[in-house]
This record gives sequence, C-alpha cells and structure tokens, in this order.
Amino acid sequence: MTFEEFLAARLPALTRYATALAGDPDAGADVLQDVLVKAQPRWSRIAELESPEAYVRRMVINELTSARRQLAARLRRERVHHAAEPVTADGHDERIAQRDALVRLIRDLPARQRIVIVLRYLEDMADADIAVLMGCSIVTVRTQAMRGLATLRAVLPQPSLEEQR
Repeated sequence: MTFEEFLAARLPALTRYATALAGDPDAGADVLQDVLVKAQPRWSRIAELESPEAYVRRMVINELTSARRQLAARLRRERVHHAAEPVTADGHDERIAQRDALVRLIRDLPARQRIVIVLRYLEDMADADIAVLMGCSIVTVRTQAMRGLATLRAVLPQPSLEEQR
C-alpha cells in the first residue's frame, strides 16, 4: 500500500482520532499534519509493519505528548479562555451546552490525562491496549484516568439524589 492509498483510505478516521485526542479540531489537524509529514519519508518501512495505522496512531500520541506541543496548547487555551463567554440555555440547548462544557473541560486536561480519557471512553479501549499505545504501564494509564476523572468531577456539578432517581 502506498502512502497516498493509505491516506485516501484512512485520513478521515485519523483526523477524527487526532481531533478527539487533541481536544480541538485545529490542534488535531496540526498534529496529524506534523505526523504525516514525518511518516511520509519513512513510509516504505512503516508500510511493512503488521499495522501501519496503529503505528501512525502511536505517532499522533507521541506528538501530542511532546513538551513543545503541550506548551503551544496551553498558550492557545489561555487565549481561548479569555475570549469565551459562558453559555446559558434550557431544554435541548442545555444538553448541547453541557456537552460543549464537558468537551472544553476535557480539552483543558493535561495531555496524557486527556489522551487516556478519550481512548478509554470515546475509543472504548482497554487499559492494557492504551498502555501499549502510549508506551507506559497499565498503572500509569489508570493513574492518569483517575486524575483526569477527579479533575472533571471536581469541576462538574454533581447531581442531587432527586435527580438520580
């Protein structure tokens, strides 16, 4: 399979993947572009692997966790936070507003926590598979998930007992 054939077949899925992990469509597109620029000259070796797409997905995670990328993302978030206004709505619009608020909160998590949360709950991956993909231990994956969920729980309003019934 040539690099162009790979892109024709898998680019939409890789774009969704990078966007979900980055927490932002623009950042996801930037990360994926950087990864594809690095993968293209090495494609003859990558194509020989058992799963070239898994390798490219790992490259996306590595790019997202690089220190340079984290600094740039933090600076972008700070600019966006100052420009964003709170959304208030009711009914169906309220659910959309809540979902958008949750996406913003996930986007604000540190990169490794965000990646674990997205892979675990959006991609429905097991902790062992996430550990292999991220190149870390299962304990590290669980720790990052625990910390990310704790941060989200601390910020999100907790439903009352009446709402849970």
